[in-house]
Amino acid sequence: MLTKEKIAEKFQSLQDDICQQLEQVDGSSFKEDLWERPGGGGGRTRIIMGNHIEKGGVNFSAVSGELPEKISKALQLDKCDFFATGVSIVLHPSNPFVPIIHMNVRYFEMDNGIWWFGGGIDLTPHYINPKDAYFFHTKLKETCDKYHSEYYSKFKQWADDYFYIKHRKETRGIGGIFFDRLSEDSDISKKDRFEFVWDVGNTFCPVYLELLNRNKDRNYLQEHKEWQLLRRGRYVEFNLVWDKGTKFGLDTDGRTESILMSLPATANWVYDYHPEKDSPEKFTLNHLKKGLDWINYTG
Repeated sequence: MLTKEKIAEKFQSLQDDICQQLEQVDGSSFKEDLWERPGGGGGRTRIIMGNHIEKGGVNFSAVSGELPEKISKALQLDKCDFFATGVSIVLHPSNPFVPIIHMNVRYFEMDNGIWWFGGGIDLTPHYINPKDAYFFHTKLKETCDKYHSEYYSKFKQWADDYFYIKHRKETRGIGGIFFDRLSEDSDISKKDRFEFVWDVGNTFCPVYLELLNRNKDRNYLQEHKEWQLLRRGRYVEFNLVWDKGTKFGLDTDGRTESILMSLPATANWVYDYHPEKDSPEKFTLNHLKKGLDWINYTG
């Protein structure tokens, strides 16, 4: 039987595996911080500030207790006890030609029998490279296609809509896949749902380590670093203003330091900045749009 304890145990092993692979490529180690939530449960926050990853976190949590009224209203659920577990990752690289990446896989259960899985992976390049975008989306589609022919198109659209900075009218990056409230139905069991989510989690390292190795040793100028700081600023804006995961963590009295590990070590905001025409920066801005088909992109 696939219990919540078993799911949490598997997510812990996923955290261990991803951290080990990242340490091997970066040549540095994660710092682990164990914490407990006053209302129930806790987690393992792991932070790396290394050679190629300027700041990153690979977090595991399993929290439980009474569902706060604010959350129950937001989720349109009756008030009762909950259990939530998952792995959340954000990596901010040093080299501006290496993209920021976010991955999350999670499970939510209530004592009234309601449960679901959620998660996804999305990529936020400082400089959009169509070849890297093609590789990223192709690999996500391969994972999705193992389980359902409509998963990729459905979850890609969901990511485009979710990772959208409304006040800027631009996407956070080139998207990826995003899904939530995947529960049991007549054709799909809880085990089936978990296997898909597990496969998404295990797609992370093969995809990101390839992108990291492609770009981590590229030469760059100060102007590239300055642009990187501006794009990080956009990332901060989304996470603090729109991200539901950030709000959920704070509203359930989660550990603030762990929740905000998604923020970069440094970022910048320049008043009314406009990149030069026909520049790589302008190219990136022009492609921060919903609905772009990166697998069949022709420019």
